[in-house]
Amino acid sequence: MDGADFVPATEAWLDTMNVYNELDPFAADWIENLIAAGVIPPGHVDRRSIAELDGADLADATQVHLFAGVAGWSEALRLAGVPADFPIWTGSCPCQPFSSAGKRKGTADERHLWPEMFRLIRECRPHCIVGEQVASAIGHGWLDRVFTDLEGEGYACGAIVLGAHSVGAPQRRQRLFWCALANAERSRFQGCGIRGSAAATGQADGGGAAHRRAEAGRAWADFRVVHCRDGKCRRVSAQSGDEPLAHGIPRDMGRRVPELAGVVRGARANRVGRLKGYGNAIVPPVAAVFLRAVLCGE
Repeated sequence: MDGADFVPATEAWLDTMNVYNELDPFAADWIENLIAAGVIPPGHVDRRSIAELDGADLADATQVHLFAGVAGWSEALRLAGVPADFPIWTGSCPCQPFSSAGKRKGTADERHLWPEMFRLIRECRPHCIVGEQVASAIGHGWLDRVFTDLEGEGYACGAIVLGAHSVGAPQRRQRLFWCALANAERSRFQGCGIRGSAAATGQADGGGAAHRRAEAGRAWADFRVVHCRDGKCRRVSAQSGDEPLAHGIPRDMGRRVPELAGVVRGARANRVGRLKGYGNAIVPPVAAVFLRAVLCGE
């Protein structure tokens, strides 16, 4: 999100209660900085392990972001035109047990935390849940387990694999996006006020999928290569004069919000923290396409 696309906090945001759950200290600080800058809706940043949460911690929240990373799902909701008071849960469970870059222990890995997320879902019964995972998790039976659990609780589920290249990014970054809607509440999502939300998307009514892809692709007109210790090179979106963060997250925050300039300088120095931020972030324009398909039928 560039400076021209910046949307400050609104009155509607102030009437919502959100929970951002993120264990990693650097990412949690990142979220708090975005809240302070008015980039994402205000909320409580819970730094505990998801295993330490219970339903009472989330019961009053309008939106819940589990494994929040650097708040990419919050930005995706904005891009999709989802109203700030729309109740929804998001969750990007740790990918390391299933990623080609990890040890691939699958469900035997202690970082397989879907059971903890499902425990909270059973306690709170959210009406709408969306999530993301590496595509290779399908081969480990992860999605089968998720859908078996959710369908057993009366949710209707669906999933699709989408790549970052589908919105013009210079990388494939294939990810599994999934959703679950409470069967008894599916009618709630018809005419929910998201379709054609020009004020939120910055597009004319409807806009068209091709137009949205072109708009998203412009953010990738410039990119830089980050050399990682695993021997791989990863490309991240960049702008001249700006410290690049994950695509879709503000990259000029230090210049635009002088009070946070020191934080941005610290982020530059924390190479490991930044790379984890890049790696753990979803691509918000891709997630936004998925959200509009789920909630609007586009």
